[in-house]
Amino acid sequence: MSATAVQIEGLTRTYGAAPAAVTALAGIDVVFFRGTSTAVMGPSGSGKSTLLHCAAGLDRPTSGRVRIGDTELSTMSETALTRLRRDRIGFVFQAFNLIGALTVEENILLPFRLSGARPDRGWLDHVVTRVGIGDRLRHRPAELSGGQQQRVAIARALVTRPEVIFCDEPTGALDTETAAEVLALLRTVVDESGQTVVMVTHDPVAASYADRVLVLADGRIVHDTPQPGAERIAEQLARLGRRQRVSVERV
Repeated sequence: MSATAVQIEGLTRTYGAAPAAVTALAGIDVVFFRGTSTAVMGPSGSGKSTLLHCAAGLDRPTSGRVRIGDTELSTMSETALTRLRRDRIGFVFQAFNLIGALTVEENILLPFRLSGARPDRGWLDHVVTRVGIGDRLRHRPAELSGGQQQRVAIARALVTRPEVIFCDEPTGALDTETAAEVLALLRTVVDESGQTVVMVTHDPVAASYADRVLVLADGRIVHDTPQPGAERIAEQLARLGRRQRVSVERV
């Protein structure tokens, strides 16, 4: 199996038409490797969420190519993209995206319900034990804390054995202690299961759990470094913020 989980080449994404067009991504080349965790950071409007959405097949790029494993997304129909997202990609979002009318177990198994596939009960038991919600399977989301709901979302992302898990601000709605528990869980998923995690975050502490940190500004990668630590990450973001303020003041 290739060491590459996701490969992105010459990725651009423009919204709207000239002269009012907005360029969210301005030519991104990056590879996310199997069995690693990458944090994607940057100021508001830098393109980090757009990068995640294009990489995950949730948004189509204006130009460039995205591959999940050996599969190129640009040539796929919407139906094929939906199937790929369901079968080969896991998602964890800030808002949890759980269905209130379903139990925890039903939420976790929703991908199988949508595909008509039969779940592996042994793997389900392993996943719910791993994320620590085995005693909550008959509860509904409203009966759980925010941290427990995010654990359910992580279990749902893991249950199909995806090639990569994309996380968009997964701890943004959590308190500091609960966020640390969720980040430690994602770290364990990488270290013990060889999973690939790509996480958009604004939090240097959250990014410090990753193996690698990408920092975007104006739709381009401006830093791509192995884990630099929370303090250095914060310094890089602060410098970017100062440069942006100076640029605005000069206009």
